[in-house]
Amino acid sequence: MGAPTPSAGRLANALVRENELVSGEIYRILLEAPELAQALHEGQFVNVSVGGEAKQLTRIPLSFTQVDEQEGTVELVYALIGPGTRQLSRVEKGETLSVLGPLGNGWNLSAPLHRVLLVSGGTGTAPIIAAAMALAKMGVDADVVVGARSSDLLWGIDALEAKVQGEVIAATDDGSAGEKGFASEPALALLAKHDYDLVLVCGPEPLMKVVSAKAISLGIACQVSLERTMACGFGACSTCAVKTVHAMKGACMDGPVFDASEVIFP
Repeated sequence: MGAPTPSAGRLANALVRENELVSGEIYRILLEAPELAQALHEGQFVNVSVGGEAKQLTRIPLSFTQVDEQEGTVELVYALIGPGTRQLSRVEKGETLSVLGPLGNGWNLSAPLHRVLLVSGGTGTAPIIAAAMALAKMGVDADVVVGARSSDLLWGIDALEAKVQGEVIAATDDGSAGEKGFASEPALALLAKHDYDLVLVCGPEPLMKVVSAKAISLGIACQVSLERTMACGFGACSTCAVKTVHAMKGACMDGPVFDASEVIFP
């Protein structure tokens, strides 16, 4: 993959203000870290050290949903998917966590934008919310599709509806909330209905593959945020390799956001 560009991430001691169950196995943690809040760009991530079990030696990569620069806070959302996140769910208000960030390259929202489509599935909703909040501040219309396996794993709808200038559509595999089916179905319907300047997608690779392929076929710029095990966060461990049309790249340094036309999906 070649020598990685040095990371801009810095270590910070973050005070835990809140750490609560949001829905099903989804948790929200609010960290007080003023310098980090000032530095983060939507779509970037942080690596959190949680300690606990001996085998949890690496930090946990987590995307942020919102930052409050005035309060100096960063909101992260995570799912219970292993020993690291289980240990993180036990962290109490008032404790301090070691956080490395900001890491990676986030969404590119610099082009003139009038209407954007945002599509997420599962824990991919976190960076999509961050993008939606940024677009709302810019006054850009955005339609958002949020997918989950079932209603108890669906989250972020209220926050999006409060800020987004456009449609917010929920979809669940089992039909227990919103539309029944995968998030790709309403996303493809919206692509057929509206003219978009940009499409942003984060979630399972089949979702990103289908939506990005349709966007590209329509001549619409598309970016995807890839979910990988970004253990070190600065390109040393090679656990987050991404196959692209150019070469193998590291998600933690070259991504996690990539131009969809460059990614070779399986």
